[in-house]
Amino acid sequence: MDNAPAKRLTGIAYIPRWLGGVSCYIVFGLGGLLTSLTILPLLRFWPGTREQRVSRVQKAVHIMFRGFVHMLTRAGVIKVTPVNITRLSEARGKVVIMNHPTLVDVVVLISLMPNAGCIVKQGIWRNPFMRGVVACAGYIPNRGAELLLLDCKQVLDRGTNLIIFPEGTRTVLGTVINDFARGAANIALRTKTDILPVILHTNASGLTKQEAWYEIPRRTIGMRVEVGETIDHIRYDTQAGGDAKMARLLTRDLEDHFKKELK
Repeated sequence: MDNAPAKRLTGIAYIPRWLGGVSCYIVFGLGGLLTSLTILPLLRFWPGTREQRVSRVQKAVHIMFRGFVHMLTRAGVIKVTPVNITRLSEARGKVVIMNHPTLVDVVVLISLMPNAGCIVKQGIWRNPFMRGVVACAGYIPNRGAELLLLDCKQVLDRGTNLIIFPEGTRTVLGTVINDFARGAANIALRTKTDILPVILHTNASGLTKQEAWYEIPRRTIGMRVEVGETIDHIRYDTQAGGDAKMARLLTRDLEDHFKKELK
């Protein structure tokens, strides 16, 4: 990916970009509602084991998100450049962590990996546009520590990769990365799961937490999705100390790794 930011659109030249970007979100929202009422329930209840049904829906979501990323690319909102992408397609039953600078990070990541689950906040389960999608895909509701851990273990044991953003929310504008929470480390250690880090480099600001979804960036956001090498959980299990200490150590190491790569 060229590290130089794209030209900043101003005046009348920005209008097609804004219209294209907003149209992408509208199509995505309506498409999510339509597929959650039609295609996804059909795939979910088609004959087969529960694992097969969930896998079919996850692949359908993967294809749908690829379409959304393609629309955003055609509209000039983003440009995605994957690096070492085979590590994502070959991963099974791993905790996949990524930094979170923009609104569309999870969409971009799932568009690159067909075998993916994630933890979804309760608000999305109440969203009529997204509720059907996340339910059919077997995503995990954030409903308390013990129940959450049990759900994560079941998802990982059946070979689904679990996406977690350790920052918890989008990166604060002007900082390299937010402080990492210990959730990803706790889940990896307590379920004895390896971690696959994904570094998302962006060369322009946009789609941040400080901006509304309809504030389409005036510069195309170059997104370099770099998949790192697997981090073995056993490296931390073999060290002296309890789960809490190991989770703190792993979280610190992960945060330091991301800071180093992003700088």
